[in-house]
Amino acid sequence: MTLRTLLTSGAEKLGVILSDAQADAFLVYLVELEKWNQKINLTAIRNEQDIVIKHFLDSLSYLKGFIPAPALRLLDMGAGAGFPAIPIKIAHPEISITMVEAVHKKASFLRHIVRALKLLEVDVVDKRTDELPSSHHVSCDVVTARAFADIKTALSKGEPFLKPGGLLVLSRGPEESIGEGETLKAGMVIEKRLDFNLPHSNDPRAIWVFRKT
Repeated sequence: MTLRTLLTSGAEKLGVILSDAQADAFLVYLVELEKWNQKINLTAIRNEQDIVIKHFLDSLSYLKGFIPAPALRLLDMGAGAGFPAIPIKIAHPEISITMVEAVHKKASFLRHIVRALKLLEVDVVDKRTDELPSSHHVSCDVVTARAFADIKTALSKGEPFLKPGGLLVLSRGPEESIGEGETLKAGMVIEKRLDFNLPHSNDPRAIWVFRKT
């Protein structure tokens, strides 16, 4: 199976239909990721098929948690090499993305890939999440995060950036859980949890969706 087929068929299993141009963009992303990964540590995953499955398709799985729409504002905390924000943006160019990444070398890669893919309405911020100015507070419809060690931390860090009714979407291992009480303390409620296996793998995932009260 070619990488393109792996990507497009896996995306379809997640309910995401990629055009030829969008598939091309993912393959450019893959090439640039591999080039930069030789100089700076962007990902420990080196196998191209694994990158497609564990980074690209995993990122697209976040779309199970919200409905993309024009003018929707998404903030990705600890964006790293751009997961899940860049794949989401490729699949849905109509939404506005802010990627927060405190490591300057990684932020440089993010700016490079945004230019290479000619992505519009994308902002890269070289700061820690808790260093963002108040202008970012209560401004986002969706917040995503892969970088946090546990759900509780992601809740406390993400809640300030969400509008009332906004969604925090997390992809976690199936064994992790959080109680309703802890969620309410963070000013959030559990909207839903979706369990599934990543396409073309046996890797279990759970998409958690929390709504700001």
